[in-house]
Amino acid sequence: MIAKRVIKCKNTLNDSFVIRSGVVRRKSIIICIIILLYIAAFFVSNKQHKNPGDVMEDVSHLMPVKVHQIIPGREEQGMIDVIEEANEKGLKVSIAGKRHSQGGHTYYPGAVVLDMKPYNKILHIDRVSKTITVQSGATWDDVQKAINPYGFSVKVMQSQNIFTIGGSLSVNAHGRDIRNGSLIDTVQSFRLLTANGKVINVSRTENSEYFPLVIGGYGLFGVILDATLKLTDDSLYTYRTTAMNYKEYPDFFKNKVLHDPKAEMHIARISTEPDTFLTDMYAIDYLRADDQSKFNDYTKLKEDEGTFVTKFMLGLSRDFDWGKTLLWKSQKRYFESLDGQYITRNNAMRSESKFLEYENSDDTDILQEYYVPVDQFVPYIDDLRETLKGEDLNLMNITIRYVEKNNAAALSYAKEDMFAFVLLINQKKSSEGIMKTQKIIRKMIDVTLNHDGSYYLPYYAYPTKAQMKAAYPKADDFFESKRKLDPSERFMNEFYEEYGQ
Repeated sequence: MIAKRVIKCKNTLNDSFVIRSGVVRRKSIIICIIILLYIAAFFVSNKQHKNPGDVMEDVSHLMPVKVHQIIPGREEQGMIDVIEEANEKGLKVSIAGKRHSQGGHTYYPGAVVLDMKPYNKILHIDRVSKTITVQSGATWDDVQKAINPYGFSVKVMQSQNIFTIGGSLSVNAHGRDIRNGSLIDTVQSFRLLTANGKVINVSRTENSEYFPLVIGGYGLFGVILDATLKLTDDSLYTYRTTAMNYKEYPDFFKNKVLHDPKAEMHIARISTEPDTFLTDMYAIDYLRADDQSKFNDYTKLKEDEGTFVTKFMLGLSRDFDWGKTLLWKSQKRYFESLDGQYITRNNAMRSESKFLEYENSDDTDILQEYYVPVDQFVPYIDDLRETLKGEDLNLMNITIRYVEKNNAAALSYAKEDMFAFVLLINQKKSSEGIMKTQKIIRKMIDVTLNHDGSYYLPYYAYPTKAQMKAAYPKADDFFESKRKLDPSERFMNEFYEEYGQ
């Protein structure tokens, strides 16, 4: 009897195990199917689409417009001819590079658009003065590849190297370097094709009225043909990753980063995942290595790696809160794993960029960038968190940089030493989606202005004109200079039409 019961019990357990195993298998199969379907949808949604040749848009795909003609800028004389013909026919002219400005800065309805990407030669590297002269359509990647063999590095550029030199000058870019200011500080001179078809040299002493207007001037004063930029020495860094609460960050930055001469580059991130929203942080510092003897072992320029994984995880964060959590924790864990490892300055300025490429018929990724004084960091974060509470904003990432006070550009965004908050937001392309995002962004800009801050101008025209003037008190003088130096308003874009006319 007992033996029969034991056998029966074993059979029952076996049946139970088989049932449970079957359930687990079915769940695993269902999860795999969901992931495979998501991957398929991911590839379909990221498939590149092509526009008709006379339609232009930027990377946000929110503002497609029909232009008169797109002309590749190949030779200097050819571009002079374009300006002269535009003057004769009364046509507007816009200037485009990679078109990562997201507010119609690089085109205008019915305009002739000069596509500067083919105008991309490295003209001269001066090893004594440590300068490079480069055509404006070249990218920072082109520059890095040219100067790396000489042991030189760029002083200031964006965190990615995909942008053109002319485009970066037109927005007065800044990046991870905390010792060399904004891009305008590294410019020795440039040549400019003006509205009357003349080419002039511009520096701080020659045609100097153009210098603070063109750099950070969004293509409104002429075509930057080439520029001479100051370089610095490449060197070997070590990573240092530090996790902290947001309230610790200002003191950490001032005491452990800014006052440490070995800390030459810096970037931080603050959480956008639900459980630790705008509270948890980590900072990545690039410290000049005490021992530079291993420098040559690390000078080979790196290329994008793991792009698919990053893009896929970013895709999950667009669609799911748990995706945001997964992205936040995995990024943090990855950079903590790099602690103490070596990297050259040039490679630290070659951040992965292809993961930023995103195209979908229903939604798009946009950027916002806000600046607040260093001492306003904690109360600003508290007010921003309170403002976003209950708002339906698909905020995927916030990167924090440091920008030193700089009034060299007419439209200067750094009126004092500031932290820059770069926000990556996913939004719907529909008119309802645009209106919803506009409403929230205006609220965030009001919070920023209330903390003596400002915002960056290369993005979609969500801010009001009043907000623009509050952030840029010299805006009226800037636009008046535009009309003085280009009285026919030959150079035109939608940014100027929105805020300047």
